[in-house]
Amino acid sequence: MMPETQVWRTAWPQFQAFSPRSIDDVRVFFAPGRVNLIGEHTDYNGGYVLPAALTLGTWVFVRARSDGWLRFASTLFTEQISCRTDDLVYRAQDGFANYPKGALWALGQLGMSVPGADFFFAGNLPHRAGLSSSASIEMATAVAANALSDGQYDRTALVTAAKRAENEFLGVSSGIMDQFAVAMGERDRALLLDCATLAYETVPLKLEDYQFVIMNTCYQRGLAESKYNERFAQCQQALKDLQHEVSGLQYLGQISELQWGEVADAIADPVIRGRARHVILENDRTLRAAKVWKSGDARGFGQLMNESHESLRDDYEVTGHALDAIVEAAWQAPGCVGARMTGAGFGGCAVALVERSRTEPFISSVIRDYKSATGLDGQCYLAEIGDGAREVTDEVKAWL
Repeated sequence: MMPETQVWRTAWPQFQAFSPRSIDDVRVFFAPGRVNLIGEHTDYNGGYVLPAALTLGTWVFVRARSDGWLRFASTLFTEQISCRTDDLVYRAQDGFANYPKGALWALGQLGMSVPGADFFFAGNLPHRAGLSSSASIEMATAVAANALSDGQYDRTALVTAAKRAENEFLGVSSGIMDQFAVAMGERDRALLLDCATLAYETVPLKLEDYQFVIMNTCYQRGLAESKYNERFAQCQQALKDLQHEVSGLQYLGQISELQWGEVADAIADPVIRGRARHVILENDRTLRAAKVWKSGDARGFGQLMNESHESLRDDYEVTGHALDAIVEAAWQAPGCVGARMTGAGFGGCAVALVERSRTEPFISSVIRDYKSATGLDGQCYLAEIGDGAREVTDEVKAWL
């Protein structure tokens, strides 16, 4: 992937052309992408997840305005979008700009007032690959807007606002994992997050003998497509069915694996039952995965990754040919301890835990076998775990 200094080198002259005034009043903010190690489609069901922030992400160059106008541009798209601060509405033709617009709209619902600004985005995350490029844009915007407004809101408020933007402005029935991991990530640590309460603990990820490898199918999908929202609706139906059996039930994530065996038959529809089975057993897998990782059992963690992918493939049905092919290629590759899809599914990325000494032959094998199975040229990246969203003005200006 493009190193950060190359991102800045590419972005800076384009930003100057977009917003041509003194460098003195320019501020720069960064928000990472994230990789979810295990715990998929559990967040909007009040369950546990285990994501980590990446060092890849989105930078936004910001210049404040006082005229009530918001302007958005990016190195990745040719369009430049403008709107008034009092006209933050979703428009399909505005493309990528709907993500920062949504974040600013949600912050406005909290009472934040930004008098105007030029926002110029650049990044090195693959687009629509399941690494939370959308949450990265949203949180970069939120952190920047908060700084322009004298930092009046804490991180939890910004995270909640960004999730509201995703749900209500963009129309995606997602949970809070992506925004939380992007905002709260810590270098060399994963976050074991209870999505029902937002209580979390950090899990050290310093690896000596192993390496996480992200595998990009290069098969893109849109999060707002009907299948994602369909899964959300199916889980809501499963919850309604189970509420007849379990008093006080608010989320599928409240049901234990043991309890599931006692109440599963309350869901008559086999498809809906499969969706619930994935969520409940995946929640249990996530808690066990954090425990075995902390005990030093990397192979036990890898086995849980494999089981997670199988459940997402068979019960939740969100993998598809490309993701299955790249995970199966990983399972057969030298040095692989475990592999699974990561993110919403339907395309995008998978993640593998690999013996560090065999990383190169692993990558070569995966790329070759995936191409043979699909005709697509996949990509692999070594996953470096970094810090969450923050201002990086001094760092970037020192380089410039």
